[in-house]
Amino acid sequence: MKVCIGGTFDFIHKGHKLLIDTAFKKAGSKGFVFIGLAYDELIKDKDNIKDYEDRKKNLIDFIKSRFLKSKYEIKELVDIFGPTINDDFDIIIVSKETKKNAEIINRKRVENSLKPLKIVEIPMILADDGKPISSTRIRNGEIDINGRIL
Repeated sequence: MKVCIGGTFDFIHKGHKLLIDTAFKKAGSKGFVFIGLAYDELIKDKDNIKDYEDRKKNLIDFIKSRFLKSKYEIKELVDIFGPTINDDFDIIIVSKETKKNAEIINRKRVENSLKPLKIVEIPMILADDGKPISSTRIRNGEIDINGRIL
């Protein structure tokens, strides 16, 4: 299985962990995971987000801590598509927030004579206050990466 995910991954929080874990589980031991990491051009609020290389290093460290023998690749995303509209993938893992992007990707894939990706939507992970965990909320000092109120 070839699985793809994408994001900014400013903080590796519980929601990101579920996204990444799901991708590697769906890929299986012989599969491959592509991770599109948002590059500066794609990020609206660049001033408050860690730079690309720091975010990439944190992703690699997290993946190595859990999926040491798995095959994966991390590449820059400068748009919502990355290689998903031209390359061979089977599954895209998304959250409720990003499902629309996956649907757009599938329309483009069909236009490019490729099979649509199976869309797997993970649930939103909620903080202790019942609101979704997000990097924005962590950056704002509302919650920590585990969703605990600060």
